[in-house]
Amino acid sequence: MSPEGKRLLNIIILGFAFMFMFTAFQTCGNVEQTVIKSFNSSKFHGSGYTSMSIIYGVFSASNLIAPSVVAVIGPQISMFISGLFYSAYIAVFIYPLTWSFYTASVLVGIAAAVLWTAQGNVLTINSTDTTIGRNSGIFWALLQFSLFFGNLYIYFAWHGKAHISEWDTRRVFISLTVISLVGSFLFFLIRRPEPESVAPEGTEALLQADLGDSSGGSTTPLAQGRSAQALDAFKKAVQLSGTKEMLLLSISIAYTGLELTFYSGVYGTCIGAMNQFGDDAKGLIGLSGIFIGMGEILGGGVFGMLNTRSHFGRNPVVLLGLLTHFVAFFLIFLNIAADAPIAPEQGTDLQAFMIPSVEVALLCSFLLGLGDSCFNTQLLSIVGFMFPQDSAPAFAGFKFIQSISAAVAFFYSNYLLLHWQLLIMVLTGFLGTLTFFTAERVATAKRHDSDYDSI
Repeated sequence: MSPEGKRLLNIIILGFAFMFMFTAFQTCGNVEQTVIKSFNSSKFHGSGYTSMSIIYGVFSASNLIAPSVVAVIGPQISMFISGLFYSAYIAVFIYPLTWSFYTASVLVGIAAAVLWTAQGNVLTINSTDTTIGRNSGIFWALLQFSLFFGNLYIYFAWHGKAHISEWDTRRVFISLTVISLVGSFLFFLIRRPEPESVAPEGTEALLQADLGDSSGGSTTPLAQGRSAQALDAFKKAVQLSGTKEMLLLSISIAYTGLELTFYSGVYGTCIGAMNQFGDDAKGLIGLSGIFIGMGEILGGGVFGMLNTRSHFGRNPVVLLGLLTHFVAFFLIFLNIAADAPIAPEQGTDLQAFMIPSVEVALLCSFLLGLGDSCFNTQLLSIVGFMFPQDSAPAFAGFKFIQSISAAVAFFYSNYLLLHWQLLIMVLTGFLGTLTFFTAERVATAKRHDSDYDSI
C-alpha cells in the first residue's frame, strides 16, 4: 500500500473507532435526561443537563493540559485510555448512584479533552494541505454514523412505551457500554505514517512516541524529550489561543458548542416531553437522533470531501449551515412547546404556534444535523490549515472554546424556556458566521504571503 493509502486508512480507522465510541456516548447523552426523570422518584437524584454541564466545564479547563498528556504518552494510548473513561460513564447507568454519576462526569470531561486533542493531532499528521478537507469530511461522516445506529436501537427498544422501565434502561446501557469498549480497542489498529509522509514538523514525534519506532534504536532520547514536548505543547496551547486567527474563530466555535448542546441533549428531551405526540414520544427521541445523524453524514460526506479551497471554499458551506439552522430554529419555535426543555416526567400538554407535527420535528432534526456538519467540517479544516505545525495545541484551543460554551448552554438549559435558547443560538450563529468569513480571509492571505516568500 502506498504511503498516501496508509494515511487514508488511518483516517478511516480513526473514524470507525469514534463511530463506535460515540454510538454509545451520543446515544447516552440523547436519552439520559429522559431516563433520569424516571430515576428521580427513587434513590437517584441528578440532572442530565447538570452532568453535561460538568463534563463540558471540566473538558474546557482540561484542554490546557491535554496537549502535554498527548505529548508524553502519545495520541494512540491517549485515545484508548480516554475511551475507557467514556465507557465507565455509560456503565454508571446500569446501576445508577448520584455520587458515581457526577464523579464519572468529571472524569469523562478530562478524558474528552485528551481524546479530541489526540484526534486532531492524528488527523493533521495523516493529512496535507490538499487532503485536510477530504480527510475532515471522511472522519466527520464516519463519526456521525454513531447518531444513526445508536438511536435506531433506542427507537425500536422504546417504541410505543410511555414509561421506561428499569429493565429497559439497564439493557440499553449494557449494550452501549460494550459498543463503546469496541471503539476504544480499534485505536490500536492505527499505524504511524511512513517516513516520507509530509506530516507537519513537530507532530511526527508525537505519533511515533506512541505508535512505535521500528528502527530498533534506543528510546532514551525520546523519553528525555517528552517532558520538553509536554511543556512546549502547553505553551503553544496558551499562545495559539490568543492569536488573531483563533480569536476570530472563537465565536463560530462557541456557536458549535451551543448548538451541540441543543441537538445532543435538549431537542430530544423536548420531543420526548411532548404529550401531543402520544405514546410514541419516547421512541421519537431515537428517531430524531437518526435524522440528526442523516444530516450530519450528508453534510460531512458532501461538504467535507468537496472542500478544496481553490474550487469550492469554506465560506459558502458555513453560510449554508447558518441558513439551514435558522430554518430549523424557526420551525422548532412554531412546533415545540416553550416549556418542553424543562417539563417534568409527565411531559407537557402546552402547544406552540401550530398543531405539533412529528414530520416537522424530524425535518428539524435533519436540518440541525446538516447545519452542524457544515460548521464543524469547515472549522476542522481551517484550524488544520492555519496551524499545520501545531495541530495538537490548536485543536486543544478549539475544544476549549467549544466545550466551555457547551457547559454554559447545558447549565442554562435547566432553566430557560425554549424560545430563549433559540434566540441565543440565532445571535451567536450570525456573529460567528461573520467572524468566520474574516478568519478565512486572514488565513488565506497569510498562506498566500508565506507561499510567495518561499519562492
